[in-house]
Amino acid sequence: MLLKMLDWPRPIKRGVVVATDVTLVLLATWLAYSLRMETLHWPQGDEWWTYAISPVLAIPIFAWFGLYRAIFRYSGIHSLFKTGQAIAAFAAVLIAMHWWRRWPLFPLTLGVLLPLIFFALVSISRVTAQLWLSSFSSRGLVGQGRMLIYGAGAAGVQTSSAMAFTRQFKLVGFVDDDVAKLGQTINGVPVYAPGNVPTVVQSLLVTDILLAMPSASRDRRNKIIQSLRSLPVHTRSLPGLSDLASGRVTVQDFCELDVEDLLGREAVPHQADLLQRSLQGQTILVSGAGGSIGSELCRQILHEHPKRLVLLDHNEFALYTIHRELSGWCKTQDSSIELVCMLASVSNRRRLDWICTTYQPHTVYHAAAYKHVPMVECNPSEGMFNNVFGTLNMAQAAVAARVQRFVLVSTDKAVRPTNLMGASKRMAELVLQALAAQADAHATCFGMVRFGNVLGSSGSVLPMFREQIAHGGPITVTHPEVTRYFMTIPEAAQLVLQAGAMATGGDVFVLDMGEPVKIVDLARRLVALSGLQVRDAAQPDGDIEIAFTGLRPGEKLYEELLIGNNPTPTDHPRIMTAHEDFIPWPELLEQLSLLQAAAADENVVAIKAVLRVCVHGFHAQQDFAIN
Repeated sequence: MLLKMLDWPRPIKRGVVVATDVTLVLLATWLAYSLRMETLHWPQGDEWWTYAISPVLAIPIFAWFGLYRAIFRYSGIHSLFKTGQAIAAFAAVLIAMHWWRRWPLFPLTLGVLLPLIFFALVSISRVTAQLWLSSFSSRGLVGQGRMLIYGAGAAGVQTSSAMAFTRQFKLVGFVDDDVAKLGQTINGVPVYAPGNVPTVVQSLLVTDILLAMPSASRDRRNKIIQSLRSLPVHTRSLPGLSDLASGRVTVQDFCELDVEDLLGREAVPHQADLLQRSLQGQTILVSGAGGSIGSELCRQILHEHPKRLVLLDHNEFALYTIHRELSGWCKTQDSSIELVCMLASVSNRRRLDWICTTYQPHTVYHAAAYKHVPMVECNPSEGMFNNVFGTLNMAQAAVAARVQRFVLVSTDKAVRPTNLMGASKRMAELVLQALAAQADAHATCFGMVRFGNVLGSSGSVLPMFREQIAHGGPITVTHPEVTRYFMTIPEAAQLVLQAGAMATGGDVFVLDMGEPVKIVDLARRLVALSGLQVRDAAQPDGDIEIAFTGLRPGEKLYEELLIGNNPTPTDHPRIMTAHEDFIPWPELLEQLSLLQAAAADENVVAIKAVLRVCVHGFHAQQDFAIN
């Protein structure tokens, strides 16, 4: 019956509500007369007019206050407040009628009692309907999750209210470490201590835990997440404080844990003064602006209010996408920052010269590169032209246009590389180091920023793992001992911007990234936080298998950030300067000529021969092709 009622057209539902209110106002009139006379009332004479006029007045007033546009399932305190306003207006009309000479028989006490009783009856009817409908929505539905909310503060309570109107989850409890809240209930839902979570999960068949602590420190979140990893629940998080403040919290806003939660460490702090002095009011050029790092660089640069931002990329769609996003941001912020789109390849020196001469950038952030190890390994010539000679072209164009700063986005794979991609990035570093050593010949300050793998970027393991989990596995990991340093995309962009601001010429900056992370541990953590279990020998009935596929040619078990030793600290507590040997420009120029000829001839043997001469520790593995 209820399902049929819920499917009724809106006009029919509204008619039922109006009929209910007519009944309630007549009942309120009868109760008011009965209380006034202290006996059960039967209308006599002109009293019938009171019964006739009450609904005639009440229903139009309710309609004028918009009470028949509300949906009972989603009504709350605001609806009751509007009801109170409408009945106050109803009472004012009744009392005014008492003083009207054409209505002398209308008693004043009725003008007070009738509205009070009517308000009570309408409120009870609305609350009863809301509870009835919402309880039906959250009762006995197939596939419904059972959720614990971790955090019984304002965010958790607000989220529980939003959940009351959905059919996706049933809230079974709150978790909070506030002793004053333990053993209490919030809207009838009990509050448990953190130490009781495993027992609660098992006894109440909890399927999901939501972290409702948007203002908690990263350290506290990491400890909580660590305590939940062994539980067979899907752990998610609320969006940020700005979304909570705007009241846009719904079940659809629940987020998967972000990459910082998976890393289990604090993000790299940033120093605003470093960025302002090198970006504010300046013209900035970002090559590779449509890529993962390049696009994030552009976003963060805009927040420092440059005069002009030149976006350079050879991928038309990527350039269009980032330009559209940044244009939208500028419009919402009422910003006058000029955005310039330059469709260009870093292999086209003449085009780069024209761009730098025309727009005169103060700083160039060079993020344009081929970065996928297997792809460069089977396309070595293009890898050299783009990563090595593209960097050389961009740097020489910057020198010719008297650009003040040039910052290269590099990688930890440039350290003692075993693949052509890493070797090409080290060659790009050598180019800038050699140019920086010729400081007397130009005015450009060169700097390089070297960091580890970026979680969430195109081609990184995190989106691949999530896709594999969504398809039921298996998760593919090359080797059980493969270990990497990890960063988030915003961290990497912050490092590039901050280190670039500190460059004095030829600097190679590296980040103190803490301990490296095993890829297999990252995979296990992601499976656990998805509410699933890894299927292995210890848990043959688990959900997701981890399959080891073997190291790919060119892949190392461990990555390094330094070639030499004893890095020098900088003004930033997490950024260091590496002391790396380089090849003087005349000698390097000879090797670059050989490399260019070898790449033009598609001569992989000759390419590797040049790289062995120039790149310290380069050890090429066997050739292979991507199937």
